[in-house]
Amino acid sequence: MACEQDYYTIMCGLQELDLQMNAVPSDLVLIGEHAFPLVMNPKGRVLMAASYYGKGRVVVLGHEQYLTRFPSLIKNALKWLKPCTGDAGIVGIQKSLRSVAANLNDCPIKTELGDFRSGLAVYITDAYSVENCAKDLIAFIKAGGGLIMAGQAWHWARTHPQENTLKNFPGNKVCSVAGIYFSESYGKVGIFPVPKQIPYSWLALSTGKDFKDDLQFLLEGVSEFDIQSGTIASEVMVHGPLAFPIAVSPAGKTFIAGAYYGQGRVILLSRESYMDQDSLSTFLINAIKWLDEDRKGVIGILPSLKAAHTVLSKSGLDCQLTGFRNDLSVYVCTSYSDAQCAEIQEFVAEGGGLMIGGHAWHWAQTHCGCNVMTDYPGNRILNKMGLSLLGSTLIGELCKAPEIEQSCKEGYHFCNMLHRFAEHVYLGKELTNHEQSCLKQLGNDCASYLQMRCHDSAAYTSVVALLSDIVKKLGVPQVSSNSPVESGKDRLMLHIGSEVYKVSPDPDALLPYIIKERPKLPTVSKARVRISAKTEGCEEWISTGLYLSPAMKTNIAVPPEIIRKNWQVQLGCQTDNIGGAKELKRAPVVHERFPLDAEIVQVCNLWGGLIYIIAPPQSKVDGVEIVVQDAVQAPYFKSGETSVADWVDRIRQAPAPWAELEFENIILTLQSEFIRNLDRPDEVAKLWDTIMRSIADLAAKPGKFPRKERFVADVQISAGFMHSGYPIMMHAVSAPELVNVQEAYKKGLWGQIHELGHNQQRSVWDAHETCGHCMYMRKLTCRYFSARISLDIRGRLDSLWEKSMVQHLVYTLAYTHVCCHLQALSVDVVIEKFGWDAFKKVFTIYHDMNGVPDDNAEKMNLYAETFSKCGVGPSSPTHKRKSLISLSGVTILWKSAISSKVYFTTTFISVLRAVAAPFIMGSKRSRHTLGLI
Repeated sequence: MACEQDYYTIMCGLQELDLQMNAVPSDLVLIGEHAFPLVMNPKGRVLMAASYYGKGRVVVLGHEQYLTRFPSLIKNALKWLKPCTGDAGIVGIQKSLRSVAANLNDCPIKTELGDFRSGLAVYITDAYSVENCAKDLIAFIKAGGGLIMAGQAWHWARTHPQENTLKNFPGNKVCSVAGIYFSESYGKVGIFPVPKQIPYSWLALSTGKDFKDDLQFLLEGVSEFDIQSGTIASEVMVHGPLAFPIAVSPAGKTFIAGAYYGQGRVILLSRESYMDQDSLSTFLINAIKWLDEDRKGVIGILPSLKAAHTVLSKSGLDCQLTGFRNDLSVYVCTSYSDAQCAEIQEFVAEGGGLMIGGHAWHWAQTHCGCNVMTDYPGNRILNKMGLSLLGSTLIGELCKAPEIEQSCKEGYHFCNMLHRFAEHVYLGKELTNHEQSCLKQLGNDCASYLQMRCHDSAAYTSVVALLSDIVKKLGVPQVSSNSPVESGKDRLMLHIGSEVYKVSPDPDALLPYIIKERPKLPTVSKARVRISAKTEGCEEWISTGLYLSPAMKTNIAVPPEIIRKNWQVQLGCQTDNIGGAKELKRAPVVHERFPLDAEIVQVCNLWGGLIYIIAPPQSKVDGVEIVVQDAVQAPYFKSGETSVADWVDRIRQAPAPWAELEFENIILTLQSEFIRNLDRPDEVAKLWDTIMRSIADLAAKPGKFPRKERFVADVQISAGFMHSGYPIMMHAVSAPELVNVQEAYKKGLWGQIHELGHNQQRSVWDAHETCGHCMYMRKLTCRYFSARISLDIRGRLDSLWEKSMVQHLVYTLAYTHVCCHLQALSVDVVIEKFGWDAFKKVFTIYHDMNGVPDDNAEKMNLYAETFSKCGVGPSSPTHKRKSLISLSGVTILWKSAISSKVYFTTTFISVLRAVAAPFIMGSKRSRHTLGLI
């Protein structure tokens, strides 16, 4: 860490500091990535600190008497502040600090008493005399100058009770740009030893302000936050000492927050559309005035935010649609670009206001393998300000405005909650019920915070040190299916242990506290794996047949064809995040990815796992070779390459606890215990080849899948008994079904094929799950595949579930509100007379269909029309239509269509009329009922 060397330079030769004098210092509040403490008392209060700003450096002392009390410290600081000029350059010293100049007489340093002027190398001043030259001093530091400032603000705060000390105390108008503030609190003094490394203490974890005055201003006239527009926002993490939550959901998730940064202020909204909502206009106007700070300057609004301009203009301020400019008072923008990151941060640090809105969840979902905390554009701007947008989502609802007193005392803030948990660990203080309910969120936030990986930040490294110490003190619960974790504290420790291991400077020291028993498995060296891939629009996992034990490190030699081309290595097949589960049977996240960005890449995963090479979309390689230095052999069968004899005699007993069976179109991943006695993997291959070919046939696709489907059996998954995706996840208790051929032919594989059917659904004919009708359609369209494949592998429909599915297949065409009237349909007649070709025709048409509406109702109408024309339209023989639907059923369907035009287009109604007509037996009454006359 760079600042460790800086600390050593400044504190070199000092063994202890005697602060027992008639001088009461101010506590210093540190924010940002560059500020670090020099002296900290036993209560965790910072009394001296240093930082960077621009090209320059700053040292701040909590009382002006320290300038003369510790001459060795000042001499060391001067060496650090002007590293390029050495002994050259003039050190300017404020007139009233003549004694400081006297202490430097024995040094080859040129000093000059007087007011600040340009041309100096370093300037030494108290914190009270800089108000008139604050802007000049900031420019001086930014250009590479050095500054030593000393003073205390607690007396000033008592004589200026109505003023904001962080903003208006003279010294803060300069050193705050570097992330150091004089606070109105005073620090206890004594004789303090000087540690060899930057001091840290869990006691230092706290906010630097109560924000009561800020919240009163921001929430004036605001009783609620109505965000019921249906949009999905991101959760906001509030982690800086001068950041604070403003609007919080009933579940305790922050979606609007504020912060001080340098001399400026920030408002973050976790959805940009919030900035143009009339229902939030009172708050938005308050916020823009809070950011403007009565300067009545220009409010610059990103030109794409025209609706926000309309709302914010009601403030009476000069709102202009414009790009970023330095002469603005406030800049309003989205979080989707960091093109001017440094300029915006500097703008705020030097007094500007920033209102920024946007969400990160969609970015996180579409940038797999990226770190949302470090790579998301908005977070590159916001992290330094103590705020971050998370990949987790927040659904809009009606939220009450917080009660200010309660919010200041109990409102959730990462630093405050971590401080309270540390008190519980070190001092034995009991957690309140409210605090216990926050432990899950604390675990999530610890994981997010650690993912910032800001190892050059003293604030970050102090949190890493604290969490590492907590892991060593409490240990991590040894979670398993037989020993699940449920309590908030155990869940928190499991989460912390997993995440701090990844970023610890000494992970091996933590390992015995996280995993107490690690089996020693035999390894192979220099395993060579040939990689071939031809991917289309999705990434693909390529199996290696190798495994890493928990915390085992290995090096991978990467061929030049794939270096720095977005290829990755993944350790672990269990990719579900189960952090939302009430009970945990494993750690929430147990896989890890690493970019293949060098000739040799070292990889390690705390929880171990199978080794995969991840081919990015639009990749094409043929037979390139990777070499894995050390790994454990896994049971791995691949159709066409592995013989049954080799499998039985040798491969199935490979020591890894996970196994894979790779067939023509699918790969099955399950615990090795389920395949140790598998004698005929070729019969399993035959079963799954039949299933997958049938799926391809019904989906009107080529028999060879462009990307093989995957099943992974896990001890616990994120949703349901199984769920679709890549891979399809299922519970380990069902894993034997994947390889039991006899039972599959006897009882079927309904659930597995159901999920494979979900994977065949396409957005053009699959409705979003936003209403009952759409959810019903989504669940049932996948069952087309379950019924068809069951027929192919069993030859008949004799299961209650299968019969029910085919009934539901027809119900879908009539939508949920009429399906209950069609229960008399004959399943056998549907299959015999209706046939499966209609489905193939529909899917074939959709392969090349353009202009499909995104609206769910219209999408459902189009599907019904297309299906009707293909399966029961005028071209179909009359006897098939008669067999399909009875007169009473058609009457009900027709009446429903007439009364629910919002879900049926006129084209569908005309098709339905054509279908219904042959069922009319000449009865004028029936024809009238159907609207045909």
